[in-house]
Amino acid sequence: MMPDDQKNGQANFSDVEGMTRQNRNQAMGAISVSVAMAILDTAIVNTALPSIAKDLGVGHSDSVWIITAYQMSMVAAMLPFAAYGDLKGHRKVFLTGLGVFILASLACGISPSFLGLVAARFVQGIGAAAIMSANTALVRQIYPARILGRGLGLNALVMAFSFAAGPPMASIILSFTSWHWLFLINVPICILAFFLSWQKLPKEDKGKSQKFDVVPAVICASLFALWVHGLGQLAHGSMTSLPIIEEAVALILGIFLVRWQSSHERPLLAVDLFRISFFSLSAITAFLAFIVQGMIFVAMPFLLQGKLGFDVIMTGFLIAPWPLMGAFLAPIAGRLSDRYPAGILGGIGLAILGLGIGVISVLPPHTKPIIAVIMMALCGGGFGFFLSPNQRALMSSAPTTRSGAASGVLGISRILGQTTGATLVAFCLYLSSDHGAEIALRIGIFIAFAGLYGQFVAFAEKADFKKKPLLVRLYSRIKNVPSYLIF
Repeated sequence: MMPDDQKNGQANFSDVEGMTRQNRNQAMGAISVSVAMAILDTAIVNTALPSIAKDLGVGHSDSVWIITAYQMSMVAAMLPFAAYGDLKGHRKVFLTGLGVFILASLACGISPSFLGLVAARFVQGIGAAAIMSANTALVRQIYPARILGRGLGLNALVMAFSFAAGPPMASIILSFTSWHWLFLINVPICILAFFLSWQKLPKEDKGKSQKFDVVPAVICASLFALWVHGLGQLAHGSMTSLPIIEEAVALILGIFLVRWQSSHERPLLAVDLFRISFFSLSAITAFLAFIVQGMIFVAMPFLLQGKLGFDVIMTGFLIAPWPLMGAFLAPIAGRLSDRYPAGILGGIGLAILGLGIGVISVLPPHTKPIIAVIMMALCGGGFGFFLSPNQRALMSSAPTTRSGAASGVLGISRILGQTTGATLVAFCLYLSSDHGAEIALRIGIFIAFAGLYGQFVAFAEKADFKKKPLLVRLYSRIKNVPSYLIF
């Protein structure tokens, strides 16, 4: 059974049953707007990067730092903020992050230099990390367990739609004004979200005596920053030894941190949560699914413009059905996950995703656009149908006192999965510039079905079988291996 929300009195966040529907909707609206802005600023800059580089007088390779700075600080700060939120309150982390995001967006918009913009983007990523680390934890706080899937479905819809809206929104803004307004537009919208959040997010009763350990937070931030930067360098074709060294140092720091904190009550890397089978399976499956998403969005333009012969404008239209169909089905799957097992729903989604990728990978040259549209819609629908139940399974399997850590793991899975997917595509294109995209998509099929296996095991673990299936019994033995050997 999934844990019910605790009830601690009217002033406490856990008394979600005491919230009116209007207050819950307003609180969810404030969270959604803030999350949308954070995700938009991940995707919106990609389209505008050539314009920004030209205006600031920097090369295309250097301009990538405008994206890298945001991603690095975001992934580095996410788990420390999640741990701080578990101790001091997610409302506090969310509001602080939103305030930092507003000020950094203003700094980005008025920045006169490239270095100033990169520095402001780094700070903006820290604000976004605070927002995203508290995101699903706050959703869990304002929705009772019986309709948690509904809230997480809406959350998934916002994330999918924001991801899809980034490139076209950038094109619209740049057609009317300068790139500065890509950032300045955040300011008035996020100020409104800040005041709405201040009024409507329920207050939390957190003990002031609990101390936040800074040293593990610094180590955690360092290892994820090194990991993401190293993967990014590999994805951009770096042939030096630096990315390999960064990945090795990140691995060493990770092993050290896990072993150091394995006996802690609230370890920063959430080792305690990964001892919960349903949580660990949900997190691993999410990571695999986001790898597939990252691979699709990097590989598809090469496949569509290369083998299938579509132009740049048509490519954008052909990719759009993925996030749009995902945004449509995510809330439906979220509502269904309140009634049916998340493992079954997520498994259906990943099976559809894997089959869709399989068809796309063998499409012949001169395929009609409608076929590509249908297949991309099928893939996006499968991903959306997986996402909401997976989020529900992950969040509800964690204790309420560790909601922040669970939210942080979900955010890290998304960023690292997408980055890993992009790196795999880059490696495939390095092996074969002509057929690299097709190779990457075929690898994506296997990864999707590996995730499907994870969903099967998760369902079988929860199901009341008289005798567990063989694969589940094998997993049960693997999970008892000491954590420092697994990580």
